[in-house]
Amino acid sequence: MKKRSISKKRSSKASLIIKVTLLLAASLVICVVAYGVYLTKQVEHAANSAHEVLEGREAPPLREAKVEPIHDNVSILFVGVDDSDKREQGSDNSRSDALILATLNNKTNSVKMLSIPRDSYVYIPGVGFKDKITHAHAFGGTLTTIETVEELFDIPIDYYVRMNFNAFIDVVDALGGIEVEVPYALHELDEFDKYTINLESGLQHLNGSEALALARTRKLDSDIERGKRQQEILSAIIKKTASVESITKYDDVIKALGDNMKTDMTFAEMKSFLSYLTQGVPRIDSLTLDGQDDTSTGIYYYQLEQSSVREIQEIFKNHLELNESSSSLTNSTTGTNSAASDETSEIK
Repeated sequence: MKKRSISKKRSSKASLIIKVTLLLAASLVICVVAYGVYLTKQVEHAANSAHEVLEGREAPPLREAKVEPIHDNVSILFVGVDDSDKREQGSDNSRSDALILATLNNKTNSVKMLSIPRDSYVYIPGVGFKDKITHAHAFGGTLTTIETVEELFDIPIDYYVRMNFNAFIDVVDALGGIEVEVPYALHELDEFDKYTINLESGLQHLNGSEALALARTRKLDSDIERGKRQQEILSAIIKKTASVESITKYDDVIKALGDNMKTDMTFAEMKSFLSYLTQGVPRIDSLTLDGQDDTSTGIYYYQLEQSSVREIQEIFKNHLELNESSSSLTNSTTGTNSAASDETSEIK
């Protein structure tokens, strides 16, 4: 009888341990789920805060229907502005410090990317005359900038992302920094206009402030080279975001944007783009607009070569599959553009 009593006590004790363990495990799962829901709500709140609808623009005029990022090829215009208190311009009246146009093709998991020189002499529909493209934002904000780019390349701009310097810095830092080739030793201003940024030439791991300084500087080269660096930096951000190690950082990336970004993407559309990136690191082809420096009027302009503009138009249209009847693209420009043309001719 004593043996049975001892056996029952042991069994009861073991059962109690199992119950307590299961209870703790269930509590842990509940806590994890609750925290996940909390994070999702935080991110959704940040995304909703960033969302804005541009008055007078329900959909791109060159589209028959609104696109869906998860299914369609789309275009995105990235607008970088300096709306710091020191500049005293505000987000609506500031000039665009960077303009990068990207098209994404779902079938080929590829991106075409172009940095538009800020001094490009173009027609601005919002005011009815030609001027530097950087002035479009000062004339009429994001809407006028979008319309100017659509006029220039004759393609729809499906989405825009307008970021100030704080958002750029926070995104790079949220990703844990990025790897970028620094072309030369650099002593440059930080986001507070103080000379605290010191970089050596070569492949470097950059934090947000360092990446911004590299994107902005043009003291030792030209606006064209500056545009190429901006494309390289954006490519590095895309690749880092698409990497497996960064999947757990998506919430931090969206939250980092906060009030420092505005976009016409909804929270659901943002998540669709993240799903697109999880297909693997996309192939990114950089494009360049050819032109010449012009100071004949006493003001510096970058006069675009119309043949280059037409070629870029065709590359974008083919990548978006808007030119179903096109049979070929020219290969008369730089090697980078020629490579892009070769690829687009394959995907038509």
